[in-house]
Amino acid sequence: MTRVIKHLVLALALITLGPPEGGHYLGIGARSLRAQQDDPGSPRRQAQLTLLQINDVYSTVPINDAGGLARVATVKQRLSAEKHPVLMLLAGDFLSPSVASSVFKGEQMVATLNAAGLDYATFGNHEFDFGIDVLKQRMAESTFTWVVSNVVDAKTGGAIGKAKPYVVRDIGGLKVGIIGLCITTAAIAPAWQGQFKFVDPVAAAVRYLPALRREGATVIVALTHLDFAADRSLAQKLPQIDIIVGGHEHFPITEAEGRVLISKAGSDAKFAARIDVSRRPGPANTIERFFELIPITSAIPDDPKTASVAASYETRLGRELDVVIGNSTADLDATNERLIHETALGNLIADALREDTKADVGLSNAGGARGSRVYPAGPVTRRTLLSIHPFGNIACKIAVSGRVLLQALNHGVSGLPIGNGRFPQVSGITMTVDPKAPEAMRVSKVRVNGAPLDLEKTYTVALPDFVMGGGDGYAMFPGQKVLVDAQSGELIVTALEKFIAARGTVSPKIEGRITITP
Repeated sequence: MTRVIKHLVLALALITLGPPEGGHYLGIGARSLRAQQDDPGSPRRQAQLTLLQINDVYSTVPINDAGGLARVATVKQRLSAEKHPVLMLLAGDFLSPSVASSVFKGEQMVATLNAAGLDYATFGNHEFDFGIDVLKQRMAESTFTWVVSNVVDAKTGGAIGKAKPYVVRDIGGLKVGIIGLCITTAAIAPAWQGQFKFVDPVAAAVRYLPALRREGATVIVALTHLDFAADRSLAQKLPQIDIIVGGHEHFPITEAEGRVLISKAGSDAKFAARIDVSRRPGPANTIERFFELIPITSAIPDDPKTASVAASYETRLGRELDVVIGNSTADLDATNERLIHETALGNLIADALREDTKADVGLSNAGGARGSRVYPAGPVTRRTLLSIHPFGNIACKIAVSGRVLLQALNHGVSGLPIGNGRFPQVSGITMTVDPKAPEAMRVSKVRVNGAPLDLEKTYTVALPDFVMGGGDGYAMFPGQKVLVDAQSGELIVTALEKFIAARGTVSPKIEGRITITP
């Protein structure tokens, strides 16, 4: 991935690409380009069309003062004032996951995107999180167009809701063809996979690209929610595509793969990618693209209409957080006791993680639970769960050997007798811990779902994305086989809510999962 530019600051490039057999890439320093890009006679200002891209947007409002759909709406309006048309594109993942989406099932996202002036969107894996009926309802509410070329209704074999397999549009003196391609892997929520039929993205593109050409498209855009390797493969196999406006990765990426520009704008609208497009006259049909990554900060004012819609849902969310989603017959101890031994709260979180991902084992770092208080037995609200688990961590799943699992358990208890956030709260496991033994040998008598731990056997482990990435010193987990990643899993707080709501009443208790010898 050496040619990938992971933008941490404003990134600017001019890309001029000809037909598949030719073309070149030219990068211009940001300082010199900024001095020229908005000159009335500059190539960018003379562009026939501007594409404004966002992807993987889970919040309508800014997060830590970055992002915010009302600011993106302002960017679109300002670009439109430059006397050429603007198409705003969203490359999947916006109906879920978030605390607000656990309440509104993505309704807040569609309403705010409608107000912001979104033109086209495709499915990401999180558009399937609530099943086909909710997805169809969200699509019915949208004023933008859904372009989905490789996913259909498994029951009817037809389009889902009002999705179109492709569009061809005359705009800005160009004839733009758009296809939409979604990821088809295990990133899709298992509970709903049977409601959808997925077609290989390349096969779907091969099917529809001739239709775009027949209808006269001179610029071809693939609006995708694929991983970067799949986007590169698509560009290599189908170089007649001019631009891949992609998603799924949560950091900005820009690459010229052959003659194809691949763009990903990060997540939560912290950046928006601006791609200005022109067709150079002549038989070669050369397409020029001018690229800029725009930071969405407080320097950009809110569009009042979009801000009003977003604010209305934030107000409603405040009320919804106090809704009771279940009851606990036990106190939930989030004091420092959770850092040194098994707790009822730790067992509840680990059980919810394990059930959500259908894993053999659940493992949660005790420091992930917060509040520094005992939550008394009784009604449990969404606000309670957010107080307990405020970080926005994601429920992930990996496959590891029993040897690696034992290594992780030993690491988790290595701080004893001193409390530490790495202490493992577990599900599906019983074990004995000797705090006086050498750190790498403290855990013994491990049983997984009643059977002795087999060091050579492969086990699936549910865990927070923070821990999966090596957080709290769990260095044995990075590099293991990932079955559910941070782009595909759901919020741990949502997993907790589902776990409690499904039962109505929970009775977590200390039950001897972790025995610590004197």
